[in-house]
Amino acid sequence: MIKLPNMLMIGSAGRNSGKTELACRLIRKFSSQTDIIGIKVTTIREKGSECPRGGMGCGVCSSLKGNYCITEEIDGISNKDTTRLLTAGAKKVFWLRVLKEYLEDGLVAIMDIIGDKSVSICESNSLRLVVEPGLFLVVREKDSNTLKTSCKDVILYADRIVLSDEYDFDIESDGIGFMEKRWFMRWQATAIILAGGKSSRMGKDKDMLPINGKPMIEHIFDQLRPYFDQVIISSNDRERYRFLSADIIPDKIPDQGPLMGILSCLEASSHDVNFVVACDVPKINQDFLKKMIKEAEGYDGVIPINEKSKYEPLFGIYRKSTIVPIRETLKAGGRKIIEALRNSNIKYLEVDNPEWFINLNTMEEFNSYQQSVKSIAES
Repeated sequence: MIKLPNMLMIGSAGRNSGKTELACRLIRKFSSQTDIIGIKVTTIREKGSECPRGGMGCGVCSSLKGNYCITEEIDGISNKDTTRLLTAGAKKVFWLRVLKEYLEDGLVAIMDIIGDKSVSICESNSLRLVVEPGLFLVVREKDSNTLKTSCKDVILYADRIVLSDEYDFDIESDGIGFMEKRWFMRWQATAIILAGGKSSRMGKDKDMLPINGKPMIEHIFDQLRPYFDQVIISSNDRERYRFLSADIIPDKIPDQGPLMGILSCLEASSHDVNFVVACDVPKINQDFLKKMIKEAEGYDGVIPINEKSKYEPLFGIYRKSTIVPIRETLKAGGRKIIEALRNSNIKYLEVDNPEWFINLNTMEEFNSYQQSVKSIAES
């Protein structure tokens, strides 16, 4: 699977669902921020079969000579889908006709033309079989249960099913973002940053240690703010974090440890799904975070496990259904997070690449991380 976080892919549950209109709206919005390449993919299951674009007699697919063909759109007058993408503001638009078994070859050929760093908006269902884009939306007509074959193959990968009603969609463009060469969608969820630790091993308050010229907690906050509807800081010192545009939630009962901080924030959260992270985890891996949120479907929470089979409960997903067992554990005098979750339906997810997961407990670890950040910035 080829990862292209700089590609936004739009699929369709049926014909005439409005996916091109949605693509055009997003191009109009974001083309002022960056150059966008438009891509239209027509996947052919076998030569001589009915064209998924124009039906029998269309001739577009039957005329395919090789395994794939790439055409750049230069017509700015007609009402073709590719022309609409061009007139919406795409810098260039390409149409890929490709046999299904050669989808990856066709994709590689387009990347050779536009460069794999180019920002793109692509219309396709089947291409999702070989690409993991930054965001994959599937458009479906509001009153239709149609699900064409190419969509059945990939709908489970959809980050969002967008319902359309002629030219209206049930998704706000403000909920879609592009930052640091990555497409994303803001989750209807809350991020909770635990800032109440005593930092005994660090010897000083770790949340205010500088990373790239700003306090570590602000560094973490800035990584979370674009992705979440709400960000909460767990702290008993409201004034300390006034400089952040976040809700500050004190512990309902002080000196009960991080479990009380989690409980207090879960009760104050505006959403069922919550991401809890400690203030000493400076790097938020957005791909793994996205995976955790998707994996939380049907579970009370998702807790990572590192390569040493150690739980990482301070980088996890908690639904509000965990409030009762956490409350009961605290009432019984318990303090361990994993103990509180023992009777909940938790999915334990192995960290895909242990190298990115870093928490800073000592000045030695902090200085080492600072040096690595500086080296990356200078390279």
